[in-house]
Amino acid sequence: MPQTTTIPEPRVGIGAFILNKKGEVLLGKRKGSHGAGTWALAGGHLEFGETFENCAEREVLEETGLTIRNVQFLTATNNVMLDENKHYVTVFVSGDICGDAVEPKLMEPEKCEAWEWVAWEEIVALAKDAMAGKESGERKKLFSPLVNLVEQRPGFRPVLN
Repeated sequence: MPQTTTIPEPRVGIGAFILNKKGEVLLGKRKGSHGAGTWALAGGHLEFGETFENCAEREVLEETGLTIRNVQFLTATNNVMLDENKHYVTVFVSGDICGDAVEPKLMEPEKCEAWEWVAWEEIVALAKDAMAGKESGERKKLFSPLVNLVEQRPGFRPVLN
């Protein structure tokens, strides 16, 4: 019987830009899934029937304990990860932190080992290093959709709502 190769279907991921009062972006260090060891935005998979905004609110709360509102679409990227046989369309949104809690908690330690606030300029520099094939050494390594965001959307900059 001939063997068939299954081609994976593209999936939709949501990445939420959460900024603090200094304009720094919240990044988490991934573990236990594709992109382990890289730094990424809070977010996750879009579920059937869910809006981008509801997905972002749900994922941010599940991952960080933070409640966000005023979620707005920013842009999207196409992310083909050949090494991992995955293809994602990543939808980037932004949201405002509301409520008393303004610092993230490690709500899913099996998926994320740390949260840090990082300046957008540092994220761009890390992405450009990755695009140029430079080793990051002790510096953070970004999750590929963030690198693709800098490459596919030159001049993009997240802003507070």
